[in-house]
Amino acid sequence: MPSPFSGFDRSGYNGYNNSMKMISEMFPILATPNIVALLVRTLLVLICAGIIGYERNERGAAAGLRTHILVCLGAMIAMSTGQYAGMFYTTDISRIGAQVVSGIGFLGAGTIIVNKRRITGLTTAAGLWAAACIGLAIGVGFYEGAIIGTIAVYFTERALLRFSKSIPLRHADVNIPESDDIDIAE
Repeated sequence: MPSPFSGFDRSGYNGYNNSMKMISEMFPILATPNIVALLVRTLLVLICAGIIGYERNERGAAAGLRTHILVCLGAMIAMSTGQYAGMFYTTDISRIGAQVVSGIGFLGAGTIIVNKRRITGLTTAAGLWAAACIGLAIGVGFYEGAIIGTIAVYFTERALLRFSKSIPLRHADVNIPESDDIDIAE
């Protein structure tokens, strides 16, 4: 089966160098869901999500190594399934990926904890969402995007932590009503 990139002329794009090829262009077997591509994709999920999850584990976050790997792996499988279905049926392969993006919000919401006037878990929730998106990129064969995204997420969670702690915080008052204050009868 030819690569999905064969016959695609990008010479009209500004700054595109035709000698620079995507991984799927260099190794066409990795462009479509097959046993070799799925093994490579799974290995890449373990590496990318493992890096992000390990960092969160070190911080004692609610979602760590295993959770990030499972989210990324599930997203990769979902996207590869959509890509596979697109080979045999007339379908929009992005529909499954769109469900992953919206569905991960529920898992992320479970990591956010509101305690008195303190909210925690937002970075963990954002990391889970990013891990799902990395899994989608791997699942569709956009390996470069997944690798660059992993580096950016790790940099954001690790290196920017020191920087963000040096910024003086101005906390806004968060008013969370007690359950007695909410009138649900209306």
